Amino acid sequence: MLTLYDYLPSQNAWKIRQLLAHLALPYTTVEISIFEGAGRTPEILALNPTGKVPILVVEDGRALAESNAILAYLADGTPYLPAEPLARARVHQWLSFEQEQVESVIGSLRYWTMTGKLDRRSDELVAGKRKAALRTLASGVGGRIRTMFADYLAQWFARDHAAEQARALGERYASLYVGIVQGYMTQTVLFADFDGDAYLDAVEHGFQGEIDYA
Repeated sequence: MLTLYDYLPSQNAWKIRQLLAHLALPYTTVEISIFEGAGRTPEILALNPTGKVPILVVEDGRALAESNAILAYLADGTPYLPAEPLARARVHQWLSFEQEQVESVIGSLRYWTMTGKLDRRSDELVAGKRKAALRTLASGVGGRIRTMFADYLAQWFARDHAAEQARALGERYASLYVGIVQGYMTQTVLFADFDGDAYLDAVEHGFQGEIDYA
């Protein structure tokens, strides 16, 4: 069985959990508090000399680090990583964009929020991260991300709903997600202002079914 060395506040580790869930791959989890020094143990350094997570250990005991490398490994042979060269390259294009333009700003804010460190960061640093995140979401690329997200969610909803309803639900939840992120970036919406548990439950279960955010 696969083993994922994980740290819940890590955006990079979150990506691996999502793909494992969508592929319905069984795995075990070893939680590593990397920012509390647990990543510097001989065991972890033997798996990844940088001491960072995520780390995926495959069935034969070999280890793979770096989130995008792990995503490519898991997605190989599935619709998530097409065989056609240009389509495959575009997946890597999006992975590179996410790592540079999304994870570095939204991922940092998420980590600081989840670990209670946001208030310890300077106002200038937080404001800079928020502005960079909004630029990403407002860009043409950000719009394409929303469209792709809606398309993906519609495929999930199509399992339990007619095509027209599945499309509407996909648009609804894609808009909801982008609205939450944009509101949080501008401090007009706090994570506490919506049912985060319900939203995360929907993510974990492939967005199957209705959720009331009223």
